[in-house]
Amino acid sequence: MFGYEGGQTPVLARIPKRGFNNANFRVQFQIVNVAELDVFDDGERADPETLAGRRMIRSGGGPVKILGRGELKKKITVVAHAFSASAEQKILQADGSVEIIQDK
Repeated sequence: MFGYEGGQTPVLARIPKRGFNNANFRVQFQIVNVAELDVFDDGERADPETLAGRRMIRSGGGPVKILGRGELKKKITVVAHAFSASAEQKILQADGSVEIIQDK
């Protein structure tokens, strides 16, 4: 019989259980870098629907977060659930605007 050790406490019960695992309640963001947003035209709106239409994220795959890797040279409006500080700064430096989606 697997795990039976003749009356003593099995080894799996003696090993300490450590750490915290938040996998069930973790928010898994879909990541888009600022450099990838350069495919949009000036004045265009980059929201989750248009990002999914251009296959930059999965449709219905969870909240979107914009990260600051790369440069942005076009004036666009970016709509997402979260932004890194550097991404928000780069978008605003390119005379674009940032809108945060508030989920309930």
